[in-house]
Order: sequence, then C-alpha cells, then structure tokens
Amino acid sequence: MSVHLHWFLPTGGDGRTLVDRHAYTDGGVRRDRITPVSGVRAPDVEYLAQIAKAAEQLGFEAVLTPTGTWCEDAWLTTMALSQVTERLKFLVAFRPGVISPVLAAQMAATFQRVSRGRLLLNVVTGGDSTEQKRFGDHLGHDQRYARTDEFLKVVRGVWGGRPFDFQGEHYQVEGGLTALPPDPLPEIFFGGSSAAAGPVAARNVDVYLTWGEPPEQVKQKIDWIRGLAEQEGRTVRFGIRLHTLSRDTSKEAWATANRLLDDLDPDTVAAAQQALGRSESVGQQRMLALHGGSRDKLEISPNLWAGVGLVRGGAGTALVGSHAEVADRIEEYHALGVEHFVLSGYPHLEEAYWFGEGVRPELAARGLLDAGPSPLAGVPAANGRPASAPGGAPLLVASGR
Repeated sequence: MSVHLHWFLPTGGDGRTLVDRHAYTDGGVRRDRITPVSGVRAPDVEYLAQIAKAAEQLGFEAVLTPTGTWCEDAWLTTMALSQVTERLKFLVAFRPGVISPVLAAQMAATFQRVSRGRLLLNVVTGGDSTEQKRFGDHLGHDQRYARTDEFLKVVRGVWGGRPFDFQGEHYQVEGGLTALPPDPLPEIFFGGSSAAAGPVAARNVDVYLTWGEPPEQVKQKIDWIRGLAEQEGRTVRFGIRLHTLSRDTSKEAWATANRLLDDLDPDTVAAAQQALGRSESVGQQRMLALHGGSRDKLEISPNLWAGVGLVRGGAGTALVGSHAEVADRIEEYHALGVEHFVLSGYPHLEEAYWFGEGVRPELAARGLLDAGPSPLAGVPAANGRPASAPGGAPLLVASGR
C-alpha cells in the first residue's frame, strides 16, 4: 500500500496568516489583488493556477478543492484548472443536499471526459446548520446523513449505464440515467465522525477521510469504519486531512509555527472558538477538544500541532518538524492503514514546495511512494541548486506576517 499525496486549493483566499481575514475585509464577495489586509492573497484563477501547476510539478496526485459560502465554486474552478494542467487530479468537494444526484452523476461523467479521467469526489454532508440554510437546506444533522446515503446510492445507480429507479425518503428517481457513464468511475471520498456518518461510509464510499487527530484516535476511527464495512461486505480505504509545516530543521519549523501563533490575538481566538463551538459536526467538536481553546500544550502528539484549530474550522492540526520528522509521522499514520494524505499549508504555494522538495524525497527513500521518475526531473536549476534537491528551500519565500 503506497502513500498517495494530495495538496489543497485555497479557493477562499490564501496568505501568511491562519486567520480568515479575507472573509471579513469585504464580506468575501469582492476580492482585489490590492487588499487592505497585509499578507492576504485573493483566490483569483492566476494564483490558483500557480498552486495547481506547482502541485503537479512536485508530484502531488490531486488537489482538494473546498466547498462553502466563502469559496469559489469547486466544479467550475477545477474545470478551469484542468485546462492548464496535464496529470493533476481534482478532489472536488460538494454538498449532496443542494444538487440532484442524477445531475451530479452527469456532471461527474462530463468532468471525467473533459479532464481525461482526473476527477475525484469529496462528499460533504455538512455539520453547520447556518451554512446549510444559506443553500436552502433545512434538514437536521442525522437527516442530512440519511439523505447522503440515498444520494450516493442514486449516483452509483445511474452510473450503471441503464435506467435506474429509486424510491427513498429524500429522493424518488424514475429511469435515472447517465447516458455515457464516467470512465473510470471517480473515487468517492467522505468524512464524518458521528454515529450517523459511519454506516454511510461503510455502504457507499471508497475512501473514508478523517481530520488529523493523534494516531491512537485515528486508529480507533479506522477500526470502527473497517468493522462497519466488513458487515456490508465491503472494503474501505482511509485518508487523513492535515496541514504541514516542514523545514530543514525542527527548530526552523517550530519557529514558524510560533510566528503564526503570535499573529493571533486573544480576541480573535475567543471569537473563533465561540463560533466553532456552535457547530453540529462531531468531527469539529473533536478538533476543538484537542486544545480546548488554550495556547498551552498545542503539541498534542509528537510533531502534531493543534494551533491551526484555534482560529480555523475543519482540519485544525499540522505536522510540524524537520522533513525527516514529518516523514516519520506520515509513516506512523500509514502503518495504521492511512493511504491518502490530503495536505495544506500557509501560504499554499510556498508550503507545497517545502513539502515537495523536503518531505517527498524522504518518503520515496523509505519506499512509501510508487516508483517512477522524479516529478522535478528536468526542472532547471535555480540559483545554482537543483529544484529537486532534498531539503531545498521553496522557490518563493515569504517574509513578514
């Protein structure tokens, strides 16, 4: 079982800070290259293309593209970026409650043909009622997971190439059909930590994705989902969503983490924790429990730092350390059964280079990656140093906060 490395497209904006300042300067609607907040980058297609091309060059298999109020639409953005990349796959996040499953199946089929088979799907059931209501979805938490269960059954049904009927509580389909089914079928990623989420994963998905909890907690989740899948006669693979902060030395990495932490004032942390505490997501509550809103003891497991979760929802932990230490932690999760690593860092362009040039060679040397030519083979040397040199600095180095 090889390690699959994926990166992240910050379609809500990017920058040299953990705070979602871009979402508040203008309501997240208008974004200009010149912004009143220092260090914040608008998610225009030119910048996102830089990240996508870097991810492809550095050997990442795919990029996760988020969904939500403050993000650009994931389907449209990734389709545009598929035209400026060649091999990179796109893990497109979408909410099943706001789109017809038959239409979603048709969109996926079209995407596969246009991109030549580079689509992966990330199904986001949703753990925030306020966010769901913005999109016209008023179901409760457990009902949303029941609907996702039906949704995925319909999607797989209409991918079968013949008329498909379905009668459920949330969907009634007569003769549903994708005239030209996608080839290959997109792999379906899905996450959820609640009791309602587990059976949905066991019955329908290819890859169960968890946020970056300590290894012992991740193992418990894997055992839980694996057991449920066995009851369904299925096999589910596993992935983890983490930030990374890797440097040539551990000291440099932790200095950068502390700089990000110093950028967070107490009022900002308190406001973020109050907002995140209202989430219905069990996974989000598990993230919050890792640090309890406190700056003390944020290294909750060796090289696993919970500082991101002080102000950001979703994935709230980062692997922090030297390239070898970060590789050690990835190897540790891999030994538990984690195959897919969906990674990110601030800013996403620079951190992609830190990881790709520093950690990826470590993983390759340990035999954890599929054998093949170096993704940076043939890349011209920069400043006298080959871009593929292990531990190399990123091509762009940000300064300041």
